[in-house]
Amino acid sequence: MTRATLLTIEEVDVVYDVQPPVHAVRRVSLALERGEILGLAGESGCGKTTLAYGIQRLLKPPAVISGSVVFHDRDGDDIDIMSLATDQLRAFRWDKASMVFQGAMNALNPVKTIGSQLDDVFRTHRPNLGRRERREECAALLELVLVGRDRMRSYPHELSGGMRQRVMIAMALALKPQLMIMDEPTTALDVLVQREILQQISQLRERFGFSVIFITHDLPLLLEISDRIAVMRAGEIVELDTPENIYRGATHEYTRKLLSSFPSLTGDRGGFLRGEADSDPTGAPR
Repeated sequence: MTRATLLTIEEVDVVYDVQPPVHAVRRVSLALERGEILGLAGESGCGKTTLAYGIQRLLKPPAVISGSVVFHDRDGDDIDIMSLATDQLRAFRWDKASMVFQGAMNALNPVKTIGSQLDDVFRTHRPNLGRRERREECAALLELVLVGRDRMRSYPHELSGGMRQRVMIAMALALKPQLMIMDEPTTALDVLVQREILQQISQLRERFGFSVIFITHDLPLLLEISDRIAVMRAGEIVELDTPENIYRGATHEYTRKLLSSFPSLTGDRGGFLRGEADSDPTGAPR
């Protein structure tokens, strides 16, 4: 896959102006390539979600954001996200970049059908589409994420957790964005459903060519699906490399501790760093 830079993040700081002030993100710089899956790993509270919200300007006071975030559109334009006016920012979100929020599978409106909630996206962002066209778009999205158009009239409580998560992914894909930010998209799902969701994300990425920032505390998961991994600690990126290099030779002590905190299914209790010749990052025998 031929790649070019899609998103450039430079010296982004996020400070919550409370007493005392909380410096949640510290001078983070990253470049995301077109079509790339960038994993963002770290323990709870390290600033992963704050960074994701910050680069989309979803944080409101008392959060103070500084730095540069530039989106390199496929049509050749460079969009300075930090300088967008409110109406421009509204048009940018979901159209150019979408987000699957943490706990998103429980974020669906319980009193509206799945079809009507998908329809809201098109009525808001594609007002030129007629009712029949919107309905067909919604049905096609559900089929795309393997839910099925027969669920258009279903309510969220009638779907499993995995199906609700697929609906949220369909919603994020509705306007064919170039970037999808996914914040803990497989949390609270059983391992088999997690596997299905991850496989589908990879297949959709290959089909449509969008980039993914995948946020999780689960470093072994990122070793499997990411093109590159950024490890965050206390608001900073402490390591950025390919999964292979991080697995075989992590340079930062914090990354090594993260790796060793996940035990292998077949090796010693020391985890990945002990007995790594006998297992792969998922714990399966070689």
